[in-house]
Amino acid sequence: MILLQTLSTDTLSAADSLAMGATNNDIGLLDLLIKGGYMMVPLYLLFILAIFIFVERLITLNKASTTSSHLMDQVKVLVQSGQTEKAKILCAGERTPVANMIAKGIERIGSPLKNIEVAIENVGKIEIYKLEKNLNLLATVSGAAPMIGFLGTVAGMIQAFIAIAQEEGMVSPKLLSEGIYEAMITTAAGLVVGIIAYLGYNFLVSKVSKLVHNMEYSSIEFIDLLQDK
Repeated sequence: MILLQTLSTDTLSAADSLAMGATNNDIGLLDLLIKGGYMMVPLYLLFILAIFIFVERLITLNKASTTSSHLMDQVKVLVQSGQTEKAKILCAGERTPVANMIAKGIERIGSPLKNIEVAIENVGKIEIYKLEKNLNLLATVSGAAPMIGFLGTVAGMIQAFIAIAQEEGMVSPKLLSEGIYEAMITTAAGLVVGIIAYLGYNFLVSKVSKLVHNMEYSSIEFIDLLQDK
């Protein structure tokens, strides 16, 4: 009985020791990010910039796509009945790219059809520029972040080998492994930031494409309305 109790106590003590060792050897995410070195600073800034651009553009594009589905029907009725001022007020209340284009077309009613088309097209170009604002910057972040991460890894590896060269006698495997994994942290962080920025960029580009298609369709519909008038 005493022997069993002794074996049980030894087993529990060994398990506790292993658990404590595992706990002490665990490295949290925050610790890893700190160990990445000074090259992590620009990656933090690029990540914040990417998130800011994505959220700001997403809000803007969602607002731009809220044009009423009945806008063209209402404009058609007002223009055909000669109530162009009410049609302008209706478009001004929408404050969307489609509404701004149609409002410019209404202002040009009475001019040659070609001039109306050019006026609508010019407004459309301005609206597309507003929609695509900062998207190129987001694309730049998606490409720059991985390169900065690789640069941090190369710099970390250089420092690790310098430390190894300065060691006298046998090189500690711990020293070698710590230098390598700390250097690789920047690569992983750069890839994460780059992937997030790349996915966000492509998502926003797809939303812009849908909006541009809707703008083109609405402008064609308005020109057809004037031709039939």
